Amino acid sequence: MKFVNKLQESIENHAAHNVLCINNVFYTYRDFAIEISKIRSAVTNVVDDSEKLIGLVTNDDIQTYASIIALWLEGKAYVPVNPTTPKERNTKVFELTETKYVIDSSESSIYEDHTVIASAALDDTDINLKPKDVSGDQLAYILFTSGTTGLPKGVPITFDNVDALVNAIDAEPEFNLTPSDRCLQMFELTFDFSVVTYLFPLLSGSCMYTIPKGAIKYFYIFKLIKEQKLTVLTMVPSIINYLRPYFPEINAPDVRYCSFGGGALHSDIAKEWSDCLPNCKIFNYYGPTEFTVYSGFYPYHKETDQKAHNGIIAIGTPQKDTLYLVVDENNKEVAIGVTGELCLGGPQITPGYWKNEERNAISFFTREENGKPIRYYKTGDLCFKDEEGDFLYVGRADFQVKIRGYRVELAEIEFHAKSKSEKKVNMVALDITNNLGNAELGLAIESEEFDTTEIFDHMKTKMPGYMVPTHVRFVKEFPHSINGKINRKELKTYFDIQ
Repeated sequence: MKFVNKLQESIENHAAHNVLCINNVFYTYRDFAIEISKIRSAVTNVVDDSEKLIGLVTNDDIQTYASIIALWLEGKAYVPVNPTTPKERNTKVFELTETKYVIDSSESSIYEDHTVIASAALDDTDINLKPKDVSGDQLAYILFTSGTTGLPKGVPITFDNVDALVNAIDAEPEFNLTPSDRCLQMFELTFDFSVVTYLFPLLSGSCMYTIPKGAIKYFYIFKLIKEQKLTVLTMVPSIINYLRPYFPEINAPDVRYCSFGGGALHSDIAKEWSDCLPNCKIFNYYGPTEFTVYSGFYPYHKETDQKAHNGIIAIGTPQKDTLYLVVDENNKEVAIGVTGELCLGGPQITPGYWKNEERNAISFFTREENGKPIRYYKTGDLCFKDEEGDFLYVGRADFQVKIRGYRVELAEIEFHAKSKSEKKVNMVALDITNNLGNAELGLAIESEEFDTTEIFDHMKTKMPGYMVPTHVRFVKEFPHSINGKINRKELKTYFDIQ
């Protein structure tokens, strides 16, 4: 729990600095320390010491961020739920984790079946940031992702896992936040990327700028970059697709670092975005929730480092203490240059899905390396390692579909479709089932209608006939998940195939 001690030091040492800017209101680290202490006092008074999992309603306010730190100082884990998500799903999350207590800063809480700690109503108390002694295998948080069965799937992360992440990022000489940094925090706190966008600024005494719920994310980010002169950006790639029309207006010399993750970063838009940030280092990070956010990265540069496959920027190399292994369907390592499923090993790996042994048996395996057993997580991402040791992303294993018996990579179709289009718009290839139960290919284009003859003629010259989509739909605005990723499942419903 070294990182928790570091958080204590940072919050104490930067008392006069701003910690958060929420809806144009600034809060200092001292304000933050007071809120943490109030919540911590309430938790110790109300919650039994044996209760380790505490629900957290993720409002966009200082109390919610303070609650995370208060729980960590107490050696407890937060189980976040989004207030805009249906109550039924959130209650299911609390049910699965047997959560009895919920911290909720809302004016009134809808979780009447739980003991609610209403953080907004708490009295002042002395500042207390001293962490309890807790073993590293205790949980720090559990995040729930969508599960194939319709039930949310819990990913528990321990204090040791977070410590390993902090050690890995600290070991990178290229990345170093300072107290004067102004950092974007665009993520919902139920999304794993949020962990790096609040944790590293807090460890450095920097200030975070959040996006109010209900705001148009990309437009608010554009405003923050311009008006608040942000210096550190962490984003999902889909956001810059929305910012693309504003690129001619964006010249942000203050931005020092821009990190991407949570989706494929395309080389054409990466170059254009890079032109908007003349003094910036760009990192293309890779890592799933099951491996504590980040597992490695590729340092992109529009002139010197632009390695890509099918127009998708490389994911680079593993970070400190992380092992990458590319395997075939029998979990045997494949040769350099051969595509297989990327597996991750090392101290950031989750202990396993929450109470889901069936899923654990599918997603994790152990193999002997240098006389030691190493546990690996199967990411479902198809990659290959090149001769220089960089890993390149090919697509999702579940985006690999069979058309007429042939294996087809949807990412490859998207690459060829985009490469010929004069219009810089989002295009997504999808496998759609017709009324005969056969898979067909569709191409969804985020745009008003235009003539696609040239695009399709080009695709026919680049790919076999079975890979050329037979259906096209123009969609004014693609549906997105709450975390900013394109919702492919919903996009499929735009195709009505007989």
